[in-house]
Amino acid sequence: MSRKPLIALAIAALLAAAAVGGWIVSRPGPADTGLILSGNVDVRQVDLSFRVEGRLAKLLVEEGDTVAAGQVVAELDDGYLKDAVRVTEARVAAQEAQLAKLEAGNRPQEIAQAKAELEKAEAALNNARVTYDRRAGVELGATVSRQALDDARNLLRQAEAQAARARQALDLQRQGFREEDITIGRAQLDGEKATMDLMRRRLADAVLTSPADGIVMTRVREPGAMTLPGATIATLALMNPMQVRSWVAEPDLGRAVPGTAAEIVTDGGKTYHGQVGFVSPVAEFTPKAVETRALRTSLVYRLRIVVDDADDGLRQGMPVTVRLLSSAPK
Repeated sequence: MSRKPLIALAIAALLAAAAVGGWIVSRPGPADTGLILSGNVDVRQVDLSFRVEGRLAKLLVEEGDTVAAGQVVAELDDGYLKDAVRVTEARVAAQEAQLAKLEAGNRPQEIAQAKAELEKAEAALNNARVTYDRRAGVELGATVSRQALDDARNLLRQAEAQAARARQALDLQRQGFREEDITIGRAQLDGEKATMDLMRRRLADAVLTSPADGIVMTRVREPGAMTLPGATIATLALMNPMQVRSWVAEPDLGRAVPGTAAEIVTDGGKTYHGQVGFVSPVAEFTPKAVETRALRTSLVYRLRIVVDDADDGLRQGMPVTVRLLSSAPK
């Protein structure tokens, strides 16, 4: 058999194999399974503290306890605060009575007393006038001296002044207190009430409650310790929202937009569901002034995935695998 036909057959076989291989390489791959990222569970924490100073009387939680929003966590010794509230309440009551007195004006008995004083002064005035008229109508030197006439005139003037004073006093009693005094009384009452409200708020702040559902991570203070405003008493890990912190490379940034559905898988194989809630607008490091295309692919951006069905299986710092889906899972 000639070698040329054999060579032709070999070449044909190689061409056929190349065509088949090219079809295999160029045929579509499996469906996109989503963007795979690595991340860690990021639990938000809250440092619980009082807004007032005092001695810690009770710490009602232990590390690892689950607490609900509004649950009492700790209490201060509130004896001094209660005393301050009682003092301000007494001041408010006294100022209310003073203002009521100013607004009500004088009592009828006080007005009647002023009226009686006026009548007394007018009677003395009439008597002084009669005496003066009698002495003024008599010729001086006969039975009335000039000194006696001057004394009668002075007594008349004094009686007129006392009657005018009594008349003005009666008018003041009838008019009551000045409007300016009433305004001052109201302002003083408002100030005392504001102080009372402040003392009551301080008393209420002696009870520390949890701001949200969570788990007690640490007890920083113990009963009997003195605390200042803002000093941490306990640290709380919030149960909601539960988030996963991850990073996405710059070329994949368009596949990790907020709202993208995600699956979170722990190393134990448990799957949770969530969605991208935040993508950092800034890279995690400062890039060089000039970057090649290869260097640009090393840029990463931080993102947070909010977990919708979190439970006790997710712990702070736990490594997880995140799969971003092209659409929400069914």
